[in-house]
Amino acid sequence: MQGGFAGDRPVPPARPLTPPPPEAVLRAFAPAPGQGGLQEPPGGRPGRRRTATGPWWKPDARSDPWRDPHAPAGLTGPAVFDEPEQQQAGPVVVDAKGRRRLRLADVSIRLAVLALLAVLLTGLVGGATGYWLTRTADESPLLAPGTQLSETDEGIAREPGSVSDIASRITPAVVSVEVRIGEAGATGSGVVIDGENGYIVTNNHVISGADGVEGAEIRAVFSDGSGSAARIVGRDPASDLAVLKVEKPGLLTAALGRSDGVVVGDPVVAIGSPLGLASTVTSGIVSALDRPVRLAGEGSDTNAVISAVQTDAPINPGNSGGALVNGAGEVIGINTAIASLGGGSVGLGFAIPVDTVRDISEQLISTGRAVHASLGVNARSVTDGTRDGALVVNVEPGSAAAEAGIREQDVVIAVDGEPVGSSEELVVAVDAHDPGETIDLELVRGGSSTTVQATLDEA
Repeated sequence: MQGGFAGDRPVPPARPLTPPPPEAVLRAFAPAPGQGGLQEPPGGRPGRRRTATGPWWKPDARSDPWRDPHAPAGLTGPAVFDEPEQQQAGPVVVDAKGRRRLRLADVSIRLAVLALLAVLLTGLVGGATGYWLTRTADESPLLAPGTQLSETDEGIAREPGSVSDIASRITPAVVSVEVRIGEAGATGSGVVIDGENGYIVTNNHVISGADGVEGAEIRAVFSDGSGSAARIVGRDPASDLAVLKVEKPGLLTAALGRSDGVVVGDPVVAIGSPLGLASTVTSGIVSALDRPVRLAGEGSDTNAVISAVQTDAPINPGNSGGALVNGAGEVIGINTAIASLGGGSVGLGFAIPVDTVRDISEQLISTGRAVHASLGVNARSVTDGTRDGALVVNVEPGSAAAEAGIREQDVVIAVDGEPVGSSEELVVAVDAHDPGETIDLELVRGGSSTTVQATLDEA
């Protein structure tokens, strides 16, 4: 069978042959004898003879396989119809979306050259104009005599109790204390507590090295830059306080507050001469109260345990003896120590409470010495894991402790009903009383608790 499929493909089952068409149809549509393809329309006048340019009938129409029902079938590519592109005249054309575009292929060379020349000419003219202006313009003078810059007419409001307000009121009452011993020198701070008589309180460790040393000089330098020689009125190693006297009338006296009015969280200002920088002001809060702190050594005879006011106001070497001031501008402590890993402030500073400062200063001004109560024991801090206390290491013969029957290896756990958790707390508890007062001490001895009474001696 002749056709467009290969002969080796499976042959489908034969279909039943259709009956032949009627004879009238065959006569009407069968090709003429000796011709292939379709015949001319039967009956009547043949159609008009088509020319070579006719749309349908061409000279080779009878051999066209699409018109010959007996032509074999064949596979080829898909039909492709080339639609002629509608040509638009001119360099400016409209695309399929209706946008106007410049077709560079239609731009004439002459027009392109003219556009390029225009751009170059514009650049040359602009550059020449700028060059001419820079060469011919006059430069403004460097100096303008009589110039006055603008300033605001309204001042800044500083509310009472602000750091700036406190600093302005208290700084004149805080001095720098300069100590010179031969070629060596040191700097601390002090606070004027009696301006009429020229009394200044400072730390004992600031001036103790100059006491009794020939040629040693102590000088107080005030906030206005003036200075005056200072003499030691008295000093107390047991509280790390000392009082100086200067012969300069009319000094501003700092207001002293009360310790019982201080609470944790109160804003405070520290004023002094840290690192020798006079009239330095830092601020913070009271971060703890009644903190037992031991002060000793470092070239001084100070050997004290204080119940300190702890603050995070930055305090550095040289702040010692300066003022710790509350929001009302009252001195609530004398800055005396810092807790530090490298010698600088880490936000842990300690001040002697103002009640202690007032009491010791009054004694030093009156008699030149201060009196403290003494129990007569040496102790160290201990704990059994559940309770802390002060272990008695030795008892001084004839002391208040010896008279009360306190023995070595006793552990003091309370004074007058208040817990004692360390040897420092024991010293603070005893020092809060006056000589001659009687206190109750709770002891742990041999696993059992006992209470004794001791009448304190004078240290």
